[in-house]
Amino acid sequence: MSEPRWLDATQQRDWRAYIDGSVRLTEIIDRDLKTRHGLSVSEYEILVRLSEAPGRRLRMAELAANASQSRSRLSHTCARLESKGLVQRDNCPSDKRGVFCTLTPEGFATLERAARDHVETVREFFVDVIDPGDLAAVGRAFAAVLKRAEDS
Repeated sequence: MSEPRWLDATQQRDWRAYIDGSVRLTEIIDRDLKTRHGLSVSEYEILVRLSEAPGRRLRMAELAANASQSRSRLSHTCARLESKGLVQRDNCPSDKRGVFCTLTPEGFATLERAARDHVETVREFFVDVIDPGDLAAVGRAFAAVLKRAEDS
């Protein structure tokens, strides 16, 4: 068995900063969305993805891929959103196995309210604390990470 390619001290420092910072940032965003709007980060992300879709509607399989959730987790999350009246699920008429998820008018109104606060939190704890050149580097870096993850 070959020896792993261990991280050097600088790489280890940067990796831990990413882990600690991203976990803490997600906690802050989740707490803020829950406190102000009764939404978790994953619920908010589903509402966002549906709001950007044609007709504010996506098949569940496509929504799971777009929202980076397993189908099982997405189903539970959509059930919570449906009980709040924020989404509606319907069978696909052309595919008996397919299910659509549609953003309701109440869901869109909730998203509009939440987005105003959410963007301020994202700015306060992420965008405004990072030098613009570094922010662009973060964007490029995670585009590369995402591509590698999608290719695997």
